[in-house]
Formats: sequence, structure tokens, C-alpha cells
Amino acid sequence: MTRKTALVKGFTAVILTPVLATVAFFGYLFATQESVIFPGTPLPPDYRFEFDVPFEEVTIPVDGAELNALHFRQANPRGLIFFLHGNGGNLAGWTSEAEYYQRINYDMFMLDYRGYGKSTGRIQSESQLHRDVRTAWDRVAPQYTTKPIVIYGRSLGTALAAKLAVDVDSDLVVLVSPFTSMIAMARQQYPVLPEWLVRYPMRTDQRIGDIAAPILLVHGSADRLIPVEHSRALVESAINASRLLVIAGAGHNDIHFFDDYLTGLAAALPD
Repeated sequence: MTRKTALVKGFTAVILTPVLATVAFFGYLFATQESVIFPGTPLPPDYRFEFDVPFEEVTIPVDGAELNALHFRQANPRGLIFFLHGNGGNLAGWTSEAEYYQRINYDMFMLDYRGYGKSTGRIQSESQLHRDVRTAWDRVAPQYTTKPIVIYGRSLGTALAAKLAVDVDSDLVVLVSPFTSMIAMARQQYPVLPEWLVRYPMRTDQRIGDIAAPILLVHGSADRLIPVEHSRALVESAINASRLLVIAGAGHNDIHFFDDYLTGLAAALPD
């Protein structure tokens, strides 16, 4: 091997090594998105929920799986909160606010996504996830034809809530700690990430302008996971009556403990 040939091979290796490493890393991200975006915690099939407020456990058949849901009911509720929770945990943890909704006299319906809690199956696409949410909505919404229904999304659930709110009629849409898109979230960590690599784009920024119902966005000023700038961008894109409630000092996982959140949400709910 001549010295020139050796230099060419060495230069080629220097160029190709980081390129191949980047391609391999992007390939890993593409293949493992479900485990990163949807790290839900399963529960055994015989798990028994226990709460101090009345509730009904509901099974919702969907294509190839069954969704587990909880329906908290009251004797004469003001309306219904259709609650779409965030990307971690399961119903056992997310229903900690059930007593709050009882105090303000609202029923609450919350489901676990595929692979979460007692729900079977696994999430395979964004369209599948939206279909599951719509199936759950169709199960409970007809029971409240004479009362207000609020579509409520928290974190990951805000993207699902926004899509549902475009497709169905509701009296209010509440988006707590929303993100503009999963693409924007991914680029916070990996600025050069190609858009096509994100198989769950969840483009709330492209949907919020098509929501006919009033929208309340709620965000913690100290949220480090999803900065409040996401909500500021979304409220600018909304065309209907919408407003942003910023909770001073609140982070991503503790916002529901703040009095300003509790009083602000209660005041916004329709009668």
C-alpha cells in the first residue's frame, strides 16, 4: 500500500465513522420510539382499584386489544371531564385528583392507553392511538348529552385531546403542560434530528387552529421538561376563544398541587 493510498483510507475512515455512528443512532431512535414515548407501567389483570369516591371500572374493546378505564360518577354532576393522562404510570397514579373533581361536582372519565395498567395490546402508531381515544369517547360522551363535556389533556395527553377536539363537539378544551409537537420535543434533545424520523409527530400546533371549542392552556413557569414557550406558541395559533394560565413556580409534575391551578381550572369549567 502506498503512502497516498493509506492517507486516503485513513481520511475516509475519519469521515465515515461519525456518519455511520449517527446513522446507527438515528436507526436506534426510530426503532425504539414506543418505549421512549410510552413508558407506561402495567398492572396485573386482577388488580383492584380502591378510592374514597364512587367509581365504575370500564372495559372498552378496541381493534386487537381492550382498554381499561375508570368512570367517577356523582348523583347530579355539573358535567364530565374526559381526562387523557400523560405518558408515564397508569390509572392507579393518575386518578389521584378524583376527589378534587368530586368537590367541584364533575364526573371524570379516564382511560389507560394500550400497554398501560390493565389495558392490553401495545401502541403501534399515532393513528391507532387516536382511534382508541375516539372509541373511548364514543363510549361515554352519549351519556352526557344534556351536560357540558370538557376534553382535558395533560402533557402527552394534550396532543390526543387536541386531535379529539377537532373531531368532536365539546364545551371546553383544557391543555395542561402541552407541547407544540413531538418533533419540537425531540429536537430539544437532538437539534439535527430529521423530521421524518419521528413516527409520532403529534402536531398540536397544526391542529389547535381547527378546534371550535374554547381552549384553556395551563403551564407551569418552572416546567423544565416542556417549557412554557410551547403554550405561548399554541395560544397564538388558536383562532377561537382561548387563554393561557401560567402557574408561577410550578414544574411539570407538580402543577396540580398549586392553588392557582386548582382555582383557575374550577373557575373555567362550564355549568
